[in-house]
Amino acid sequence: MKLQFLGTCAGIPSKQRNVSSLVVQMLQYENECWMVDCGEGTQQQLLHSSLTLSKITKIFITHLHGDHIYGLPGVLGSRSFQGATEKLQLFGPKGIKEFIETTLIISNTYLRYPLEVIEIVEGEILTTEFFVFEAILLDHGIPSYGFRITEKDAPGVLDAEKLKQIGVAPGPLFKKIKAGEKVFLENGIEINGADFVGPRKKGKIIAIGGDTRKTKKQNLLAANADLLIHEATFLHKDEQLAYEHFHTTAKEAAILALNSGVKALFLNHISSRYSHGVEELLCEAQTVFPNTFIPNDLQTYLIKQNNDVKTM
Repeated sequence: MKLQFLGTCAGIPSKQRNVSSLVVQMLQYENECWMVDCGEGTQQQLLHSSLTLSKITKIFITHLHGDHIYGLPGVLGSRSFQGATEKLQLFGPKGIKEFIETTLIISNTYLRYPLEVIEIVEGEILTTEFFVFEAILLDHGIPSYGFRITEKDAPGVLDAEKLKQIGVAPGPLFKKIKAGEKVFLENGIEINGADFVGPRKKGKIIAIGGDTRKTKKQNLLAANADLLIHEATFLHKDEQLAYEHFHTTAKEAAILALNSGVKALFLNHISSRYSHGVEELLCEAQTVFPNTFIPNDLQTYLIKQNNDVKTM
């Protein structure tokens, strides 16, 4: 899995950071690629990465503040201009459909690919062959969602050597055996496929928080997540200011990660007041939860199967 942070600033862009956008790339699933939020200038940020808009098949919008959606019309239009034909699904709060339709109509933008806009409510919003996507309503003054993405458990590894020892060669039976089915061999002996398959591989959980102040709903979002990507707009010394503006401090996000059994924490949506250095924010969070990262714009992370994080 790869994470690329296209924009990590809160509210308005700074010279060092653009406004919110993140790309999640699932390398083991034919590079399935999702975007979360699309602030102004996102397509310009993409030009500095190896990603192309045609690779992105799903966009998730946490809420309708401008620093999370003003890049959408350009991204949707550019995806068409670049020749993409694959369907794009766009998920967001009520009002996102009107925003998209209005901007495309007024700008006379024609899309050469199918666009499906789904206005979400809290709960399960999509299930695919490999993933379950849930939206969790947070606390931000306007409807703001976090997205919890659960990878379905995968079948265990087939013990081909053990099968070879009893005379089963690779072939059509392997698929049934790997599925755990009982099968009859050519000699009439029945075997249980479950006896030749290792334990199922637990799927990963990715939790991506929208803008929010501290709320119990965050616990549902982050529970046992392998990765938690969360806003950290303020330092904890400004806790009251964060609460008044419906935001979270770096320390609050770290406490959430610690109490939720999270493996790794990525902090974004950083106030421009910290644009010349995030060392204090990082220190505040790492004091509570050591495995914390604060990405710079365009920074990419490779997440290995064992949850080790490698900066690329």
